[in-house]
Amino acid sequence: MTWQQEFWSWVSPSYVKTASPPAVGEKAPTAPKLTVPKEGKPTIIAFLRHCGCPFAEKTFLNLRDAAAANPNVQFIAVSHSDQGSTDRWLASLPDTAKNTQPNLQIVVDAEREAYAAYGLGVSSFYHVLSPAGLSNLNKLGKEEGIWNRPTESGNRWQTGGNYGVDKNGIVQWNGKHERADDMSDFKEGISLVTAHWEDVGRRSTLLAARRDRERDLIVSGGM
Repeated sequence: MTWQQEFWSWVSPSYVKTASPPAVGEKAPTAPKLTVPKEGKPTIIAFLRHCGCPFAEKTFLNLRDAAAANPNVQFIAVSHSDQGSTDRWLASLPDTAKNTQPNLQIVVDAEREAYAAYGLGVSSFYHVLSPAGLSNLNKLGKEEGIWNRPTESGNRWQTGGNYGVDKNGIVQWNGKHERADDMSDFKEGISLVTAHWEDVGRRSTLLAARRDRERDLIVSGGM
């Protein structure tokens, strides 16, 4: 990282037309680099702050853990840092083998088109530098050893957030961040996007059992 890279991360980014955040119950937006649901399964999307941000790191580590614990759910981390910076940042994290789980995908969206499609635009001064956020930044470093890493690309003013989409492509969880230190509870999102999936699964099981009983009755001459 050079001082020029650090400086440019503080400069307001180029304008990208930003849509309204999708509400729960609406069809999930699409973008050139992001299409959901992934593989027809419930999907959790984490739009990260710039690579190097401690809150982005903590969010991604939580996402990795959630992916390991929920193999039937797809997880997507979206980075607005460029490909090289994202790759180097990922390589600097602990337990890098966890970065390549089969149900975990990293999408690089340096153009910020996917961010804009989900209503995530440029934040305010307070969003980035609130007293509470700076206090939590220090707390995260002291308690978990997660401090600032080099910021090679990306922008500190870009808003992050998390969304949950069910297997039919409907938004079931909206976790737009109000401050830079916001980190949504992925367990909440997972429970919401899998509720419909589990209901469908139970109905399918009941229907299959009913068909089996009817077939047995036909074979035995009971129908």
